[in-house]
Amino acid sequence: MRLEAKVAIVTGAGSGFGEGIVKKFVAEGAKVLIADRDEANAARVAEATGAQWKRADVSNAADVRAMVDAAVERFGALDILVNNAGIGHLPQPLEGLPEDEFDRLLAVNVKSIYLAAKEVVPRFKAQHRGVILNIASTAGVSPRPRLAWYNASKGWVITATRAMAVELAPFGIRVNALNPVAGETPLLKTFMGEDTPETRAKFLATIPLGRFSTPEDLGNAACFLCSDEAAMITGVAMEVDGGRCI
Repeated sequence: MRLEAKVAIVTGAGSGFGEGIVKKFVAEGAKVLIADRDEANAARVAEATGAQWKRADVSNAADVRAMVDAAVERFGALDILVNNAGIGHLPQPLEGLPEDEFDRLLAVNVKSIYLAAKEVVPRFKAQHRGVILNIASTAGVSPRPRLAWYNASKGWVITATRAMAVELAPFGIRVNALNPVAGETPLLKTFMGEDTPETRAKFLATIPLGRFSTPEDLGNAACFLCSDEAAMITGVAMEVDGGRCI
């Protein structure tokens, strides 16, 4: 029960890594609010885990404010924010991505972290404690060709994590990130362009441990970084990648 009595928000938790994080957090004693645009999947994960859910578009300031208010109203506190929501784009030459897709990519992967910080940081400062965990990617450390703007967005997340950690440490607030390699999530096909045995084999050949990351892998790592066991850890962008970035 490493997160007993803790209250957490996990964005984009209706599937994939976010779902794995919710399952682990609930199992470790946390009260969790799932925030997702996909109401059906958010409700499904909530029913399966005992968490609660609220529809939220993390790129929308009003939705983010309502999401944070809902967690505090329902649970009476807020201790942990996991910025997990994210999108990708299909592999393509960097000059080929349409402008509207670029704008949406930055809104979900970048602006959402800014909007969430504006809401939770004042609360965390007032209580002189809190944990923020940003889900970045190995793409921000070791970029893959034809995913230039996704790579760049996740590089931003890593830099933002370190900058936030330095600034917020005096207030008792820790900020870390996780860098997963591609996993068995709805985004896998987006990264690979197509999901075929040949494409999978080529991708897996770049991962020394020989498998994709799983929601359980991310849940375990997130639980550690958000628990008091990691009380001396801040500003870290930890790879959960089977050795890909070595």
